[in-house]
Amino acid sequence: MADIVARNVRKIYNPDKRYPVLAIDEVSLEVRENEFVAIVGPSGCGKSTLLYMVAGFLDLTAGEIKVNGKPVEAPGPDRGIVFQHFALFPWKTVLRNVTYGLEEQKIPKAEREKIARKHIDMVKLTGFEHHYPSQLSGGMKQRVAIARTLAFDPEVLLMDEPFGALDAQTRGVMQEELLSIWSKRKKTVLFVTHDVREAVYLADRVVIMTARPGRIKEIVDTKFAGYKSTEEVLESAAFAQKTHQIWKSVREEVDKAGPLDG
Repeated sequence: MADIVARNVRKIYNPDKRYPVLAIDEVSLEVRENEFVAIVGPSGCGKSTLLYMVAGFLDLTAGEIKVNGKPVEAPGPDRGIVFQHFALFPWKTVLRNVTYGLEEQKIPKAEREKIARKHIDMVKLTGFEHHYPSQLSGGMKQRVAIARTLAFDPEVLLMDEPFGALDAQTRGVMQEELLSIWSKRKKTVLFVTHDVREAVYLADRVVIMTARPGRIKEIVDTKFAGYKSTEEVLESAAFAQKTHQIWKSVREEVDKAGPLDG
């Protein structure tokens, strides 16, 4: 059973103007229930455009996208999105940021605070409920953003370069935390990243997109089984081989894109 189905999706920006831009062309993809799929490719290939069309933020020029069998026509509570730059309300505390989506769903105050505290604890921010975003590190802000998205219990989690603004050490910690949370909650995840190593480590499958117009070049199975720890995975020959294979394919598309897009 597929949670996300894209069929022959095309997106043209500025179609009625002198210089239309074909961003995505003939993209078809199925993401299975509870699967973690990452999308990689050169800058400008349409990774985020595809994600935003699944989210319902952008209209399709052609084709169709369905989530849980229903055509995507607008944003909805069945899909939660985490952005690169946190998108927190600076005037709200951690607790109030996490309860925001629950307020929109008209959930009673006592219940939404209980749900919010549970998710704050899940991302290891207990004790910071009354702090404001300006008092948090980048990694902590992203934990709040993830907690806020998970709190309203979407079926599908969409992530657009969620760790791209973090330093390498914090990024590694957040990757492990995300996998830990996902193993407990088992959401369907569509994850956009420029980092091939990150994609191989996190995802069950990695989708490689071509230079613009973005098409699916290939899909690589990257699910590792039988390893006891993160270190074993990252130090394995299988991990190195998959990373090299995908980077080589992406690099070919970067070279095609040229200096403006690559």
